[in-house]
Amino acid sequence: MRIAVTGSSGLVGTELVRTLQADGHEVRRLVRRTPRTADEHRWDPAHRQLDDGVLADVDAVVNLAGVGIGDKRWTDAYKREVVDSRVDSTATVAAALAQAAAADPDRPRALLSASAVGFYGDGGDQVLDESSPAGSDFLADVCVQWEAATAPAETAGIRVAHLRTGLVLARGGMMAKIRPLFQLGVGGKLGSGDQWWPWISLRDEVDAIRFLLTADVAGPVNLTGPEPVTNAAFTQALGRVLHRPTVLPVPGFALSAVLGEFAQLGVLAGQRALPRVLMEAGFTFTHGDVESALRWALDQH
Repeated sequence: MRIAVTGSSGLVGTELVRTLQADGHEVRRLVRRTPRTADEHRWDPAHRQLDDGVLADVDAVVNLAGVGIGDKRWTDAYKREVVDSRVDSTATVAAALAQAAAADPDRPRALLSASAVGFYGDGGDQVLDESSPAGSDFLADVCVQWEAATAPAETAGIRVAHLRTGLVLARGGMMAKIRPLFQLGVGGKLGSGDQWWPWISLRDEVDAIRFLLTADVAGPVNLTGPEPVTNAAFTQALGRVLHRPTVLPVPGFALSAVLGEFAQLGVLAGQRALPRVLMEAGFTFTHGDVESALRWALDQH
């Protein structure tokens, strides 16, 4: 397959590109800087510019572009960047794919476009699947706009899947930030610890995307492990993997003081999300429980 990937330098994108190339696919990486290799193609999503020829003959686009949700404190300016970086990139590839489909309507195409379980807002203890409604907070609104930006591709008859991803467990990302604290014995649950954390290992995240490239699946897809856990249970599992105590909780007010609004929506809220669509489509998880996923992510096999 010919597959274009945006956000290819991120945690998921880097591993996805490596795996797709190992599978024998031709991968085209869309980058905002000057291309350095033959597989890189420049685009400017902020101005919704992408050369017509880049996607003309691709079979699929995996759209992972967007600034990190928790990379900076949530000022009004950064919240706008969070929204714009996702909507602009998605609208750009969706429009380009629609144009390609108009020129060559017989080629089957797919757009796998990133979203997040934040779509559901803070769900409390409610079990959530892809049929559950959107929440009403900032992150939910981001996801609603993000997913809506694929409309040109859907109108053109392109198969579109919205990848509602949970917390990706890998050596990098969030785990790289919290592992040192736990190894020092100062890790603990965040706030009450009752909030649900819908996790997925990086291996299963990438394998699910590979699966969806050819599966007859469209619409929202929860990319989460089959057994979501509370933050308290996640913390205990991480402590067992690292053989460290987890007795020092971090109060919610302290998180809010440091992280601002992101603490409430991105850390202290949660979603008990289940991957119903993936499982019904026949996907098999390598890591079915959080402890095995953590051991793999932290090389503690």
